[in-house]
Formats: sequence, structure tokens, C-alpha cells
Amino acid sequence: MTKTRQLTFAVLLMILILALGTVGYMVIEGWTFLDSLYMMVITLSTVGFTEVHPVSEYGRLLTMGVIVSGIGVGGYLVGTLTQMVVEGRLLHVMGRRKLERQVQELNNHYIVCGYGRVGRVVCEEIKKSKPIPLVVVEKDPNLAAKIAADGHLSVLGDATEEECLVEAGVERAKALVTALDSEAENVYIVLTAKGLNPTLFVLARAGEIGSEKKLFRAGADRVVSPHQIGGSRMAQALLRPTVTDFLDFAIHDPEIELKLEEIPVQPTSTLADVTLVESGIRQQLDLIIVAIKKGSGEMIFNPASHTRVQIGDTLLALGERRSLVTLAELLGNEVS
Repeated sequence: MTKTRQLTFAVLLMILILALGTVGYMVIEGWTFLDSLYMMVITLSTVGFTEVHPVSEYGRLLTMGVIVSGIGVGGYLVGTLTQMVVEGRLLHVMGRRKLERQVQELNNHYIVCGYGRVGRVVCEEIKKSKPIPLVVVEKDPNLAAKIAADGHLSVLGDATEEECLVEAGVERAKALVTALDSEAENVYIVLTAKGLNPTLFVLARAGEIGSEKKLFRAGADRVVSPHQIGGSRMAQALLRPTVTDFLDFAIHDPEIELKLEEIPVQPTSTLADVTLVESGIRQQLDLIIVAIKKGSGEMIFNPASHTRVQIGDTLLALGERRSLVTLAELLGNEVS
């Protein structure tokens, strides 16, 4: 029997004793309903008040039965309640401790500050795209269950506090996203995170036009304005619907095999310092190299066949998932 059922059973049993005792006093002693109910209440509560009326021998027997059964059921009721409270608290504490240990074991993970409308979408996209560990920092305790149900680790606290970011493993993290509604809080989080981990990649949300400069000055590596992107996306859907459909098809649809992916060239790559035509990427893997971002930041669109793949470059490749995985391995990336 579950704790909830035990509690329900004890309450119903106590109500039954109260009802039977009240009827018993009315029948045996001939008292009114209110007097009988009052006698039952003071008897079950053991407050020690004087009887309402003199009690007969049969009434005393009923009173003794009420006391014995009431104490037994009352003790069972209190014990069940106490057990539920203690177990619930223990489970909560043990759950938080387990969660903290899991977070402490993470390395090269992502941190998302804020699980509102924007933060939730960021987490969903990361989860769908790449198997990268993720920690959500959220100060609203009511969202803790939702975050866990969505399959994310979490740290309950204010992301603007240094201790909270340290608990989330900011010093070991690969990237941090601050997606709070408050512009001031986003700036403060960027400053704090960069102070704790200067090599951390920080993506910040800009809620107001013109706030991008503040976030960049605070140390953000990339700033995104959801309102600006949303408006631009709506305009593109009107002006270039086919292009928009293709990008959705290639980037956002998890059901299709065709994907557009960016893959960095690592020092261990077997294709380093090899031209595209010599690499066999198009011929053997049937992939299209849409662009190459050089280590200097220069972007080469539709690179020529004689373009060399060099360490530090990032290839934007379009093709099937399995071919992209093979290319990632050839470029020296670990694929899980």
C-alpha cells in the first residue's frame, strides 16, 4: 500500500470511528447529535474535559473502546504523515546531492542560464542536435521538475551569483548561454562567467535594440536578439520562401537524413593540408562543402576544388548524417 493510500485509509478509519461513536452515544445515552459529537471529539482528542452528561456503564464501555481505537488510529495517522514528510524531504535532499555529483563530473559541457521561453528552446535544440551534456541554471524552484522531466541537469539558484555558476561547473564548461529577460542580469552574468573562465564561449541574449554593444563590451563572444531574428525570419519567409523551407529542411528537421553541419579541422586530421579534390569528400562521401571558415575568420563560400583544408579551419558540409559522421572522424573529431 502506498503512503497516500495509507493516509487515506487512516483518515477514513478515523471518520468511521467518529461517526460510529456519535451514533453510539445517541443510542445508548439518548443524547442529542451535538452532545454526542462533542463527547466524541473531546474523547478522541484526549483533552480531558468533563463528560457532557453522566455516563452509564454501557456508555463507559463505549468511551473506553473509543479511546483505545482512537489512540491506535490517531497514532497510525500521525506516523504515516511523519513518514511521508521525512521520506519526501530525504528523497529531495538525496536527489539534489545526486544531481550535484552529476554536475561536478561534467567537462566541456554547456550551461544555459534561464529556462524561460528562449532558454527552453535553446536546450531542446542542443539536445536534438548533439549529445553534449547540458546544465540549466534557474532560480524559479517551480521549474525544477519541468527541467528534470525534459532530461536536463539543473542548478537551482541565481545565475548572477558567482557561487551558482561555480556550482554549474563554469570553470570546466565549453560554452555558456545567458537567456534571461533582464538586460542587466545578462550583462552581469557575462562579466562573471568570463572572469571565472576567460576561454569560455559566451552567447548572450539581447532583449533591446542597441544592447548588443554592452554585452560585447562585457565579454560576450556572440550576441543574439530573438526579436530581430524573429522579424528577419518572418520577412525571409515572405520574400524567399523556398530558401527558408530548405534551411528548415536541412537544419531543423530531425527526421531527415540531409543535414547542414559545421565541422572543425583538428590537428590530428588526416585531411590537413590536402585540397578538396584530393580529399575525396565529394567523390567518396557525397558531401557538398558549402563554405570554409578559415582560422583567421575569413569565410570562403563555394570553395574551389584546389582550396586546401588546413588545421583550424571549419568546414560547412551538406549531406547525409552518416557521411557527416565519417567526415568528422577524418577531420580528427571524436564522435560519440
